[in-house]
Order: sequence, then C-alpha cells, then structure tokens
Amino acid sequence: MSVTRSGKVRAAVLVTGAGLLLTACGGAKVGEAQPAAGGGGAKACGTVNLAINPWVGYEANAAVIAYVAEKQLGCKVVKKDLKEEVAWQGFGTGEVDAVVENWAHDDLKKKYIEDQKVAVSAGPTGNKGVIGWYVAPWMAKKYPDITDWNNLNKYASLFKTSESGGKGQLLDGDPSFVTNDEALVKNLKLDYKVVYAGSETALITAFRQSEKQQKPIIGYFYEPQWFLSELRLVKVNLPAYKEGCDADPEKVACDYPPYELDKIVSKKFADSGSPAYTLIKNFTWTNEDQNLVAKYIAEDKMTADEAAAKWVADNPDKVKAWLPSS
Repeated sequence: MSVTRSGKVRAAVLVTGAGLLLTACGGAKVGEAQPAAGGGGAKACGTVNLAINPWVGYEANAAVIAYVAEKQLGCKVVKKDLKEEVAWQGFGTGEVDAVVENWAHDDLKKKYIEDQKVAVSAGPTGNKGVIGWYVAPWMAKKYPDITDWNNLNKYASLFKTSESGGKGQLLDGDPSFVTNDEALVKNLKLDYKVVYAGSETALITAFRQSEKQQKPIIGYFYEPQWFLSELRLVKVNLPAYKEGCDADPEKVACDYPPYELDKIVSKKFADSGSPAYTLIKNFTWTNEDQNLVAKYIAEDKMTADEAAAKWVADNPDKVKAWLPSS
C-alpha cells in the first residue's frame, strides 16, 4: 500500500525476463483486456482505465469515483486489479489512466513523473495516512507501558507463536506490502520476528480475536481503515520520525512518516479533456468518508456499486463539487 518518503516501495512486482510479466492482484496483467465495471461509455467521456490496488480503502475511493463517472458523466470505467508499482507501469502504455490512492512513492514519482514524463499528480485525496505498530485495546489497558517501544523486549515472550522461532511475533499483512518492519526489529535490537498474516483481512481477524479472546498480538496496521471505527487499536510509539531518518532502508530505526495521500494520472489522460479527469482531480474526502464506504464493502458486504450509490445519495453536495462546471 505505501512507501516511506524516501521512496521505499510497499508493493512487490513480478518482472520476468526482458518483457513485462506484470502480475496483478486477482491475476490481471497490464495489457490484458478486462470487462468494464459498467456504464454506457458515452463518447464525451470515453473509457477510463482505473487501477484497483489491493486494500479496501483504495477500493472505496475507486468505487465512488467509478460510480459518479458512470452515472453522472456517462463514462465507461474499466477496473484493473493491480498491485501498486504494476499500476504505475501502465501509465506509459496507456493501459492505466489513474491511481486514486497513492502512499508517497517518491521513487515512482521520480521515474514516471519527472524522468519519463508519462504521469502527473492530480492532487490530494484529502485522506491522511498513518502506518505503525498496534496492539488491541485490552493490551494497552493491562500493560500501559507496552506502547513505548523501549519496553517491547520485556513483553516479547507474550507474543511467541509457532511461527516466530522463539521470539515475539510481529504480525504484518500482505507479503507484497514491503514495510520497514524487519529493519526496525533489527536496528532497534528487538527480540521479535516479522510474520506475515497474508492479507488485510487476516490482520483484521487477528486483532479482532485478540480483543475477544484476550490473546496477545502486536502488529502492523494503518489509517484510514474502517476497522478502527469498530476496534480502536492503540499505536505503539516507535522512535519519532525525522526527515531523512528512513533514507537508507537497511538502517531505518524510526517510525513511519505521516502521509498525505494523493492521486496520480497518466499525462495522456490529463491532457485528453475527459470530464473524468476533472472528476478525479477534484475528488477529495475525509478519512471518515472513506472508512464508511470501506465498511459498507468489507463488513456490510455491499458491492462496490451499492456502497458508492449509498454514499453518493447521502452526500450530493460533496459530489457536486467534484463535477466539471457546466
């Protein structure tokens, strides 16, 4: 999902040989035709190729943008399930028009915006991103000093599992989310081992079980995320982030930086005059907005279209502000 400001990518990319074998979440590839998400494909807008990165907060952004583009602008939206760096590679080929929740990726911005000049920024989403280590509320209440990283070794034995090799387990999510956590464990001399839960859903399940069963778990998590409205996880204070402290990925010994999430589009799409570009550029909402739509999708089991339709119906003034001027 994200990177540090120094540009360390949190998405794994499969590149085979000299050609691009770009493996996407759900098996899609850049260059592989996919069915449209719906809509009539009015000529005034045409087709919009929208990348879908693999976490529900991103899906919430994309759901609302796609719904408005189809229903109010007559666009044909093609959703492509792609991991982060894979999606950026589509800017140069014309196969991806927009990434609608970018977590910094300074290295990719340099490559595709500054050097290749095939992409441009479309401004902030309005969402404020936070990444860190968290514990369930019951743990913070029972062990109040556990939220200070200096005390983590004292509690390492609480987190031992069959997968952690006699050390405390630090639970991460999707293996393709390349975090700083292994470097942090090493450089802070913590008696822990990073173990991957496998997905965002698995992380949520683990924290939910921790609270319900009073089972010790410490793990990676982030905001905005709808689950935090159900269970307010407590963040562990790592050494304070300072500009440049994460410049060398092998030597990181500080917390993650704050993120102002933004949107990236292909330059060709930005220059096309499509009303969908104006919509994406104008799109902005809050963490609370995103969390609500994400909850509709992840917890209430609505389809992306159903979730978007409900939110759009309840927020006509916000949507109106995104639309091209008549």
